[in-house]
Amino acid sequence: MSSPVLAQHRLTAEQQSVVDQPWDARVLVTAGAGAGKTHTLVRRLDALVEREELEAGEILVLSFSRAAVRELTERIERHASAAQRVRAQTFDSWASSLLTRAYPDTDWRAYTFDERIEAATTAIDRGAVEVGEQGVPAHVVIDEVQDLVGVRREMVESLLDRFQENSGFTVVGDSAQAVYGFQVSDPEQRAEETDRFLDWIRATFGEDLVELHLGDNFRARTEAARVALPYGTRLQRVSRDPAEAAGEAERIHGDLRSLLLGEPNFGSLDDEFVRAALRDFPGTTAILCRDNGQALTLSGMLADADVPHTLQRSARERSAPAWMAGLLAATGASMLGQDRFLELSAGLSLPADSAPAALWRSIRKVARGARGTVDVAALHRAVAEGRLPDELTAAQASPVVVSTVHRAKGLEFDRVLLVEPRVLKEPRKVDRKRYDYDPAAEARLLYVAMTRARDDLYVLDAPNSWLVRKDKRLDRWYVGGRSTWARNGIELLAQDVCHEQPPGVEDIPSDPATLLDHLKDAVEPGMTAELELLHGIPVSAEQSPPYAVVVGGRPVAVVSERFRTDLHRMLRRTAHGAVDRWPPRITGLRVDGVESVAGSPAVTERAGLGTHGVWLAPRLYGLGRFHWYDDDAAELGAAKGEDDE
Repeated sequence: MSSPVLAQHRLTAEQQSVVDQPWDARVLVTAGAGAGKTHTLVRRLDALVEREELEAGEILVLSFSRAAVRELTERIERHASAAQRVRAQTFDSWASSLLTRAYPDTDWRAYTFDERIEAATTAIDRGAVEVGEQGVPAHVVIDEVQDLVGVRREMVESLLDRFQENSGFTVVGDSAQAVYGFQVSDPEQRAEETDRFLDWIRATFGEDLVELHLGDNFRARTEAARVALPYGTRLQRVSRDPAEAAGEAERIHGDLRSLLLGEPNFGSLDDEFVRAALRDFPGTTAILCRDNGQALTLSGMLADADVPHTLQRSARERSAPAWMAGLLAATGASMLGQDRFLELSAGLSLPADSAPAALWRSIRKVARGARGTVDVAALHRAVAEGRLPDELTAAQASPVVVSTVHRAKGLEFDRVLLVEPRVLKEPRKVDRKRYDYDPAAEARLLYVAMTRARDDLYVLDAPNSWLVRKDKRLDRWYVGGRSTWARNGIELLAQDVCHEQPPGVEDIPSDPATLLDHLKDAVEPGMTAELELLHGIPVSAEQSPPYAVVVGGRPVAVVSERFRTDLHRMLRRTAHGAVDRWPPRITGLRVDGVESVAGSPAVTERAGLGTHGVWLAPRLYGLGRFHWYDDDAAELGAAKGEDDE
């Protein structure tokens, strides 16, 4: 029986053709922006389980971004009938799970994302999938295949090639929306990667490949939202040769930019009328930027103006929800049944829009125990290793989202405010073969940005962010100054709060249990936060002194070793020089949320928190500003006589 909600949305003939393919078919679906791809995939999954009689565990669903995975998972939860138990995963998440299962004695957290992907490709070739819990998948569904480049493309090719005799697949993509080519640093290799996976799959499966197209648009409800759609076909035809592609890509980018500038101007976030329009709008709004420097700047402006919003996280950032620590602390059993979970969940602060039964299914994905139970130790490990399902690690929803275009890929909003895109200049050769920018990538990025809106598309004045720059050594943004060595602020990342010890164990004079209750009950997303220097003695020769995380005037945590190391590297002017002073305060930060942290049970036992090995820690975001003096008046006076430091 089909879901009543899905039954209200009749499929087009093109969509129905995708859904009706048999389980062992090799299907390539090209789908334009807003073509109902996710809706079609949910119906396809239902058909695979209900009509083709596959078990949920026999279907492997992979996608590039966590945003796309989360959207697909939510659609499955809300609308699927037979496919309720099918799990969607990112490529990185699936690769990590495969490696953890195949080689449990290796600490895969010490490897980079790309190293884990490469290791997973080797594991596939050595038969790791066949000996796993689920075995060889009967059908593989892969979304956003246009973004498969480099090592991820090689991993998926190995997966499909190894099981082509025993498995079917449904892969979906649109080369006009290929915006992750920047992960390949060499411009020539990047151009070669464009559509390379699509070429491989056509060449490998030949006449056995069923190629279908979804051409309608169901997202755009107004002419403004549809203005960029005709350019998708032109972008798909752009040549891979950088020299040949540059001219056509620049023309497409210029045309799209002209169309965008013809849309209404929303104004500047400096204007209170504009800020009020963001607060009062009843629908969803996305503010889309070219890079995270702009996103951090705009987020700071909104925060200072008390406009509630979410700063879209990186696809690789995972945050275990605070209720998970409460769940693990509430049971001493080794196995947890569904009835006991539902009983315990009644005393937890669950998200307002969550269903306990859906949360139960999610935690069983990573901690499945015998006879319908959850293995508590396995759940503890999943929290510690950052392996929770994507639907459990999503940030709190907000009607206003600030995001780079890359991070908004696969999402849609009632209205989009797009920061005015730059004018592409003539390519400057840095050697005979390399260009310092990619016009085709810029054109595709603008196309993706302009096709996120359901109703309204506006131009937003660019913020004054010329002092916000990227430190490529640290992969962090910072606030610079007139001098090349000036450092006036630093971006806070997800790993910058200490997870080695519960808050209050060291450096902060507070009882850990009391502080845990305070974090649970009083610290909320959006609250102002700052870092305060605890003392002037560096932790080591390559690190800064410790800083306390202060929220609402109360220290609630300390910074991590990574933050201390990066701050030292950022403030050191020469490779072997010493840092002679540290900013006493770093302000302008916000609380992203409170997350669960899992470690050794001995750690929590020493802290007086029991033997469950879980605690809470705040998670910060924002572009912190350095205050070089304890007294702000003294700082302002001194700044008049100093070059930006």
